[in-house]
Amino acid sequence: MTDADERYMAEALALARQAAAVGEVPVGAVVVCDGRIVGRGHNQPVGSHDPTAHAEVLALREAARTLGNYRLPGCVLYVTVEPCAMCAQAALHARLARVVYGAAEPRTGAAGSAVDLFSVPALNPHTQVTAGVRADEAAALMRQFFAQRRAQQRARAEPLRDDALRTPPERFAGVWAQAEARWGLRQAQHSRTWQALDALQGLRLHALDVGSRDAPVPWLCVHGPDAWWPQWLPWMGAAVARGERVLVPDLIGFGQSDKPKKVAWHTPQRHAQIVVQWLDALLPPQGPVRVAWAPGTHWLARALRTALAERVVLEQDVPAHALLALPPDWADVPYPDRGHRAGPQAVRAWGG
Repeated sequence: MTDADERYMAEALALARQAAAVGEVPVGAVVVCDGRIVGRGHNQPVGSHDPTAHAEVLALREAARTLGNYRLPGCVLYVTVEPCAMCAQAALHARLARVVYGAAEPRTGAAGSAVDLFSVPALNPHTQVTAGVRADEAAALMRQFFAQRRAQQRARAEPLRDDALRTPPERFAGVWAQAEARWGLRQAQHSRTWQALDALQGLRLHALDVGSRDAPVPWLCVHGPDAWWPQWLPWMGAAVARGERVLVPDLIGFGQSDKPKKVAWHTPQRHAQIVVQWLDALLPPQGPVRVAWAPGTHWLARALRTALAERVVLEQDVPAHALLALPPDWADVPYPDRGHRAGPQAVRAWGG
């Protein structure tokens, strides 16, 4: 990296800011030949309705016109973000001496991040690559741009009605009445919701936190694929009588938790991440847990074990006879229509 690299990358960064100002992804590029800038460009595929109008391509086009040659030997391309495959191949085809870029692009970068076209012998590479010049500034521009875009999208989004993802609370009244009458479980005392966890992405998680807070290692109870928290009522009652603390989440898509409508939303890894963040909100950092598995929870077991790692001090497979077989009307309570059943559908697809 040289002082000239820093100076010419500053010119590219100025062009990237111009791109951001007109709503384009902030990438800028300049081509330098014999100490002078012969081509400039910034991203404009949106405004120009041209999928090839990346900063590098526009800068190379201008340089070729300026020099009267589509080959650009001895020239250097400065670009604020690692080139994609299209732009990397254009640089190779132009026979550039060097490509100098700022911030890496891990998803689409073709100079070493996602792929390295500059090192493929079959492409007859002649171009050297220098990475990381003023990378922090280039990366900051990208972060700021996409943060603003997300904020604008949220502002334009029409909020969903509560009943689009959330079962009306009155549907659960009968279950709670029987839970209190038979097991002494009171909704006002034991039912809680969480919505601020990052993994929830604005969804609401419902769970029970029952028993002694002084118990050293709580139980995490994972319900089955056709069940929700009432499945654990008999087992939970016995554990609480022994002085245990019992945590029973309704997984997202089940019970009293919110229910995304797309089956593809549900993955074991996502559910495991939510459960772990929820436990972190309840327990001391890296606090230990014991895990009780209902029948049919193997679809989640591997992902959750991996996410919890050494926090799990004991596991127990609880047989069906120790749990409550949900009456048909209880099993259907959380699902007022087919659109609410994406969670159970996803689990069945995994063989849960």
